[in-house]
Amino acid sequence: MVASIDNVRGLTLAMSSSAFIGSSFVIKKVGLKKAGDNGVRAASGGFSYLYEPLWWLGMITMILGEVANFAAYAFAPAVLVTPLGALSIIFSAVLAHFILKENLHMFGVVGCILCVVGSVGIVLHAPKERKIDSMKEIWHLATQPGFIVYSCVAVACVLFLIFRVVERSGHRLMLVYIAICSLMGSLTVISVKAVAIALKLSFNGSNQFIYVQTWFFIVVVTICCLVQLNYLNKALDSFNTAVVSPVYYVMFTILTIVANMIMYKDWASQTATQIATQLCGFVTIVAGTFLLHKTRDMGNPPPPDQVCLEEARERDPRSTNSSS
Repeated sequence: MVASIDNVRGLTLAMSSSAFIGSSFVIKKVGLKKAGDNGVRAASGGFSYLYEPLWWLGMITMILGEVANFAAYAFAPAVLVTPLGALSIIFSAVLAHFILKENLHMFGVVGCILCVVGSVGIVLHAPKERKIDSMKEIWHLATQPGFIVYSCVAVACVLFLIFRVVERSGHRLMLVYIAICSLMGSLTVISVKAVAIALKLSFNGSNQFIYVQTWFFIVVVTICCLVQLNYLNKALDSFNTAVVSPVYYVMFTILTIVANMIMYKDWASQTATQIATQLCGFVTIVAGTFLLHKTRDMGNPPPPDQVCLEEARERDPRSTNSSS
């Protein structure tokens, strides 16, 4: 019964996190627009948004979402928490439709429905959270041969990609950057879950910060987050965001679930039917996410710069010929 209550708490926190993070994008965009009307736009190198209260409200909302997501891992397995991150896309799309007047077209609605349906399937068949009483128990799970092999392979692949592949192919192959982010992300989630459990146990009266293992996981979280953010920024800067975001979500979620399955053995007590239902739910969320991202600009007016460029070409067709 305790495990079921913990799953409900984790589910509530994960959904709250998605709501906060999805809302934060819209709030920050409203703040950026207001700041751009009164000063130099951020896209042009301006920092007037730092004086805009709405932008700061969006930042605070995003931080609250990340804190809620962090706490969710203390109560529920990663196979439940991680896929629900896709719900932030729904919150963002719906709010943008009503607040920013960015049209949510038919394909967007279908994408939202697919994400909801897939999430419901995962929630209804999610495994119960493993009861852990101390950091030593987590350390015992982390030092099992299976997870040690996974960690070594993940780190070796990341180092190989960074030192041998990035310089030659990183600017051409999007999967190079995304693979680095996803591999490090799976280790980040494992470590975040360990730190979150340590905090939960400490708040319940059993101080876990007296153990060296707790601080080891904190260091791993810090290193993995820095590497992950660095190469995610490189991917976003080099490739189309509409492609990077869903591909990163899929690869990151798959590797995170695999890592947690190896370490925490989340699916050990489940039947084949339950596992298959969760996989179908995840595939449904992936389909909805891709549909939302690939068609998100349909029905929206083009950016002002693009409109001006097209008008100039219509007035002077020779510019198009000379440029080609």
